[in-house]
Amino acid sequence: MLFLKFILAMIPIIWLIIALSVLKIPGHKACLIALAITAVLSVGYWRLSVINTVTGALEGVLNALWPICLVIIAALFTYNLTLKTGAMEKIKKMLAGVSTDKRILLLIIGWGFGNFMEGMAGFGTAVAIPASMLVGIGLNPLGTVLACFCANTAPTAFGSVGVPTTTLASVTNLDVLALSGDVALIQLILILMSPFIMVMIIGKGVKALKGMIPFTALASLSFAIPWFFAAKVIGCELPDIIGSIISLILMVVFAKKLSPKDNSEYLIDIEKEDDQPVTLNEGIVAWSPFILIFILLMITSKLCPPIQNAIAGIKTNVIVYADKEVGATLGFSWINTPGVMIFIAAIIGGLIQKASVSDMVSVFVSTMKTYWKTIVTICSVMAVAKVMGYSGMTKDIANLLVAVTGPLHIYPLISPLIGAIGAFVTGSGTSTCVLFGPLQASTAAQLGLSPSWMAAANVMGAGIGKMISPQGIAIGAGAINMVGQESKILSSVFKYFIIYVVVAGLICFAGTMMGFGA
Repeated sequence: MLFLKFILAMIPIIWLIIALSVLKIPGHKACLIALAITAVLSVGYWRLSVINTVTGALEGVLNALWPICLVIIAALFTYNLTLKTGAMEKIKKMLAGVSTDKRILLLIIGWGFGNFMEGMAGFGTAVAIPASMLVGIGLNPLGTVLACFCANTAPTAFGSVGVPTTTLASVTNLDVLALSGDVALIQLILILMSPFIMVMIIGKGVKALKGMIPFTALASLSFAIPWFFAAKVIGCELPDIIGSIISLILMVVFAKKLSPKDNSEYLIDIEKEDDQPVTLNEGIVAWSPFILIFILLMITSKLCPPIQNAIAGIKTNVIVYADKEVGATLGFSWINTPGVMIFIAAIIGGLIQKASVSDMVSVFVSTMKTYWKTIVTICSVMAVAKVMGYSGMTKDIANLLVAVTGPLHIYPLISPLIGAIGAFVTGSGTSTCVLFGPLQASTAAQLGLSPSWMAAANVMGAGIGKMISPQGIAIGAGAINMVGQESKILSSVFKYFIIYVVVAGLICFAGTMMGFGA
């Protein structure tokens, strides 16, 4: 019976994999069909009532629109507006002053700035904004988004000022500081190796590391060391932010000194209309939307309690799910949410760059027309996730994996995979922690393992699973203007997903054998 439930519950996931990677069906169509399949299964086999299925799906749609789709559209609107005003050309020229080597620029923007965006905002910004910027300055779109997916795996645990790990500690009743330390320890190898994989992706092979080892090692260590100690000593709110700021500063300072001499193959083309350098004032104007994003996210985060507390109450809480006793409470923060802050920054930045109101309206309308399929995809995926969760489908998938691996004492090998499956379904590190965190901790206790270590493995797997989640792929496709080509992105990123999830399983297993998290 358990095996039958597992097979049936896997049907929507298997459909998505086949539809996107084999049949090459556009993401929004594949996900709508997945939603229909999930609804039929939930009502027909799991006996979830029609009203609960409908309201569960509606909860997923609303959760997708606010804050996830809001963040994505805000990020893409910001980027498109900088194109409209010509600011992106100034930014490209300034970045060329740091380096014209695409590998170095990838690490500065995709790794350093991307990890900062994850730490401050999350919700897809760490892929959407860096990927769109890098493509704007001339990097290969597909290689760029693959590299950004790899960069965004481990930092997910401490994204949005630590929300996934804070949530995980809450649902598992574990000490948050101890859990934060275990999360950092279990992911340290992934953090250290990610910049090297990014360079190989954008340079199309190991040969891209020639001459780049010193700078890539700097990018890796300058983030990993402060990130690790911040997680162990301070907690889960600041590791991504502290690590990324230190890493960004050091990478910019040493970009020229550590730049490979023989790098002609990896240079980007910068159109030089004139040889006049960008002035300080012009630079500030060009970067103003991104500077404002940094400032607004910083002052409205947990790092600035007076302002955060002042606007935290401007929200609406509703329970959409028909069964109020088990339904999740949706909180719609009308001001203090990353998407709103990014929109405000983009509008103010646009005004600074002399954009007219009509320019902004046209850019917004154009952005919505271009990316409506991305919105449909994300809404459908979130609806699937909610229906699978409320019906018990997701739990049945995990239960079989636990039943099979527990007696064989190999559960730690597949613990990150469970988290990855959760992220594939939900597209969210936080949702995956809510979904499978208690299961991982309780299973660990039953098997005589460390609940904290297994919970950490769950959030590690969640970050990895985001690489192949339809929601994440839709964000990536939108950022690099490949909407409708999600299947190409999925087939390209899948091998990196396998590498990461296998390494994660081995790390988790080895850590268990060594007594970590005990």
